[in-house]
Amino acid sequence: DGKPSRCRTGFMRNFLRMPYFLFSPLTWGLLWGLLLLLAWGRLSRAWRGVGVAVGVVVLVMCMPLGANLLEYALESRVKESSRCTGQDAGPIVVLSGGFEYEPLAADDYATFTLETWSRTRAATDLWKKTGAGELWISGGGPFRYKESEMQARLAADWQVPASAMHLESESTTTWESAYALAPSLSGKRVRLVTSPPHRARALLAFEAAGIDTCLDMQGTDFATYGSPAYFLPQVSAVEKSENALYEMVGILYYRFLEWRQPKA
Repeated sequence: DGKPSRCRTGFMRNFLRMPYFLFSPLTWGLLWGLLLLLAWGRLSRAWRGVGVAVGVVVLVMCMPLGANLLEYALESRVKESSRCTGQDAGPIVVLSGGFEYEPLAADDYATFTLETWSRTRAATDLWKKTGAGELWISGGGPFRYKESEMQARLAADWQVPASAMHLESESTTTWESAYALAPSLSGKRVRLVTSPPHRARALLAFEAAGIDTCLDMQGTDFATYGSPAYFLPQVSAVEKSENALYEMVGILYYRFLEWRQPKA
């Protein structure tokens, strides 16, 4: 039927919920430095050079320079033909971006991650600007209060009528969201709203599910040089690199899932 199997879905959930520190260049740098220190006396000059070079690359990923190079590589994966234009007028689909912690009430918006906030705001603004008839919100999560339901409540606070909104609240990953929405959005070209680093992976999932999709490209997380601090390690840069590396691994995994699908 084209849907991922229960076994595959379970593995996918666990895979994409791996702790973010496993994608952290800081973690890699500490482990690599320890390994290099322990092995230094047994390494040839050439291998020492390789070890130092790898360490430098990891260090750069802890700087805004490296983090933004990774971000640029992600955002540039979206082809021009996949970007929404003024001629695209189909339903708007926005994906949830998770909670920071479990919400205690249906309007506990402080639990939203920055991604959930920004995606909901962008989708609401796009709906108002274009007068689209339908706004689809997708995302469930493991908690009592579902992400899409809380996003819909917030969108209603921002003057989107309930009659315009459609919710999907069972999915827990982008891949699941795409397949859950596919039966309802078949034959329509949808405008997908999500955060910049997530766009390429989301598009891959929606295309694999057979949904004709364009990406709303408003906003970017790529930042150019602004001060000498661009070349200094920073906590914010480490977090940005973590997110970018997570998305890159996710793209590879979605490619694998796409390859595993039965061919039509």
